[in-house]
Amino acid sequence: LHARYVLNLLHETRKHLKQLPNISHVSTCYSEEVTVCGDLHGQLDDLFLIFYKNGLPSPSKSYVFNGDFVDRGKESLEILVILFTFLLIYPKEVHLNRGNHEDHMVNLRYGFTKEVMQKYKVHGKKILRMFQNVF
Repeated sequence: LHARYVLNLLHETRKHLKQLPNISHVSTCYSEEVTVCGDLHGQLDDLFLIFYKNGLPSPSKSYVFNGDFVDRGKESLEILVILFTFLLIYPKEVHLNRGNHEDHMVNLRYGFTKEVMQKYKVHGKKILRMFQNVF
């Protein structure tokens, strides 16, 4: 994805998240399900498997993602692009909780910083700053 679109997505995500309270309450009736996921750690295949088994986020399919989206795996950036896009499309059905890996120092140690800089050589620093701002 071109850097311009990534930066635009990050800007819109940040704007949306700033409007939300620090604590989200997710409730559902007995006839609805909420899928709770955690610790994707850059494993895009895991996210695809979750969506394959449970369906894509939609008005009738809610998700809570409990952080640790990045580091360790090779496709952390792609996971964030997908999750942030779903968050903006379905703001009442998709909930993202920050994990300990959504932190600048942890990203330096476990690979997310390196991944972004390899994928976006020209605009990598700007994209990283924006990711940290969103986190």
